Amino acid sequence: MKMFRMLGRSIRDAFKSSIRNFSLSLASISCITITLIIVAVAIIASVNVENVTEKLEKDLTIVVFMENDTTEKEIDNIKETFAKIKNIDTYEFKSKITVKNEMKKESEILGTVLDTFDSDDSPLKDTFQIKVKEIENISDTAKTIEKLDKVAVVRYGEGMVDKLIKAFSSIQKVTYGIVIALIIVTVFLIINTIKLTITTRKREISIMRLVGASNFTIKTPFIIEGMILGIFGSIIPIALTIYGYKAFYNHFGGHLFSQVIVLIKPLPFAYMISLIVLGIGILVGMIGSASAVKKYLKV
Repeated sequence: MKMFRMLGRSIRDAFKSSIRNFSLSLASISCITITLIIVAVAIIASVNVENVTEKLEKDLTIVVFMENDTTEKEIDNIKETFAKIKNIDTYEFKSKITVKNEMKKESEILGTVLDTFDSDDSPLKDTFQIKVKEIENISDTAKTIEKLDKVAVVRYGEGMVDKLIKAFSSIQKVTYGIVIALIIVTVFLIINTIKLTITTRKREISIMRLVGASNFTIKTPFIIEGMILGIFGSIIPIALTIYGYKAFYNHFGGHLFSQVIVLIKPLPFAYMISLIVLGIGILVGMIGSASAVKKYLKV
């Protein structure tokens, strides 16, 4: 019971301190709000980029065209070689007859044209469709396959894919860097704000020390105050995350620039990001307050 009373008193003192130092609290909340908005945008961008990258990994296919005179035994040898290439996840073999039947289903006119060719002079080739484990290494994997006997052509949209991989990788690194940098900046802002608050309450703290208040009793209200500032600073970023991302998603129809870049659906994604933003706000506020108390009060 004593612990609950002490905690209740600390919460009350934290609210009183926030109101008493309203201008400082408002400045701190404003800084946290601006920072968390940028953090939320950076996290949303980063997660969407990661989602697009994963989708590319699942959907991207290396198409291997075999030479016309490739025998069944040579096809089997190729399959054994594919099993030894580490970055190959799965592969599917399609004979020229299978390819022809699939194309005939897609287009009646094309089917009629293909029927004019016999198996010897058919323009179609036996093919392998390959899925890779790591999209970053797809270029090296394609080059390895290209050197195999009886492989005529290897295609995977190399120009566009390589550019997309580099672009997405750079965006992820930048957004992660922004998030980390902004969190550090916010912690320092909280430390300075709490430091100013402490300066105005030195006499009160001295009296608390004289009457034998413990370090925990003195520090707790400041830590709770930092948590309160973090919560209030998270309100606007959370609202913008939920409603802003939903509006953004609907405006672009779930795709950005092209059908390749698919955005994550707003729900429950926006709620998850909101919880992360709230958690960051609370943690940053508490860490900032704790650091200020430890460094400047030296209790």
